[in-house]
Amino acid sequence: MLIWFLPLFLLFLMIGLPVFFALLAAPGILLFLNGQERDLALLYRNVYNGMDSFPLMAIPFFMLAGELMNRGGITMRLVEFSQAMMGHLRGGLAHVNILSSMLFAGLSGSAVADTSALGSMLIPAMEKEGYTRRFAAAITAASSVIGPIIPPSGIMIIYAYVMGESVAALFLAGIIPGILVGLGLMIMVKFMADRYDFPASRAKSTWGEKGKASLKAFFPLLTPVIILGGILGGVFTPTEAAAVAVAYALIIGIFVMRTLRLREIPGVLQNAAMTSAVVLLLVGAAMAFKTVVSLSHAPEQLAAIILGLSDNPLILLFLINLLLFIVGMFLDAGPAIIILGPILGPIFVDLGIDPIHFAIIMSVNLTVGLATPPMGLVLFVASSVSGEKVQTIARAILPFLAIEIVVIFLITFIPDLSMAIPRLTGFAD
Repeated sequence: MLIWFLPLFLLFLMIGLPVFFALLAAPGILLFLNGQERDLALLYRNVYNGMDSFPLMAIPFFMLAGELMNRGGITMRLVEFSQAMMGHLRGGLAHVNILSSMLFAGLSGSAVADTSALGSMLIPAMEKEGYTRRFAAAITAASSVIGPIIPPSGIMIIYAYVMGESVAALFLAGIIPGILVGLGLMIMVKFMADRYDFPASRAKSTWGEKGKASLKAFFPLLTPVIILGGILGGVFTPTEAAAVAVAYALIIGIFVMRTLRLREIPGVLQNAAMTSAVVLLLVGAAMAFKTVVSLSHAPEQLAAIILGLSDNPLILLFLINLLLFIVGMFLDAGPAIIILGPILGPIFVDLGIDPIHFAIIMSVNLTVGLATPPMGLVLFVASSVSGEKVQTIARAILPFLAIEIVVIFLITFIPDLSMAIPRLTGFAD
């Protein structure tokens, strides 16, 4: 009977119950009906235990760092830098949107923060330049998924926590896939710009203008260098790196750039706390949900089904990508990783797939799910920022989703794309 918690969980999602409550209600009801009161108590106790982790402290710190940089005007400097480099191209503001997302990814690691911060600036600017609002919202949502792929990444921190992998290795493995997503989106924008005669946003910048924009963006762009350099150099752990990022954001915002005022700090802390609370509650609920997954023996049954389909790892990887893509349509990336990671990860490691490689396949696939209808979170954020209906943005985003799916299969079947940097730095065999 306990195995029915999965269909019940999906039913709760379909009727609109928030994910946090669905994760707890579905197994809770079945445990109660099964007379397993002790396991029911364990389920809800594990909500706290799932959040009580030192590595997970990196998530609220990185979110706070991103909030500080956004409030301190650093996002605007990244956009100005992107405009100086790419604004002269046909479809310039769309390219600027993508490049800004790639740069912002190195600061916050959050797709939602990316969509909110960049969308509020670039969607009105693109509409003013002659782009439709639905296209501007769609490219903002599509490019925002780069945020959790290029390090730092909250999703990869969660995966490392659940599966016992190296955070540094996952961060390094995400660099090339994140760049590939950005380049793929730019290729699609170029194709659409030539076909629909998109405008350039400005004349080509002189070397002096590019240099000036680079100097203004220098301190923000130094953030990922400090984070990754400190982790790889053994100076601090990923959690400590997140705290260093917060300190750095405060210093450059208040003392160097002087764009952040002390009276704004309480509001920044409140926003970061609210966002972090949502993520950590989902992690706690997903860890509790994972307990029932183990009790139901669903992992063993699913493993038997998967291995019964084929003994060819390449075919199984193709099928798992389809499964993850469908899961990403309905479930947020963090809970999906916690629930499915312990089930799927060991199966593919036993088949000879490198655990870091599989981690990137899973993380990128579920991250793209953030922009996938019907439940993609960044679609709702883009809708809120732009005023467009979610359905309208969902239709406009389809060409960009196609590009991201191509990238998923590239990194799936060409392992060196994600494994090259970890191997070169000694973080993978």
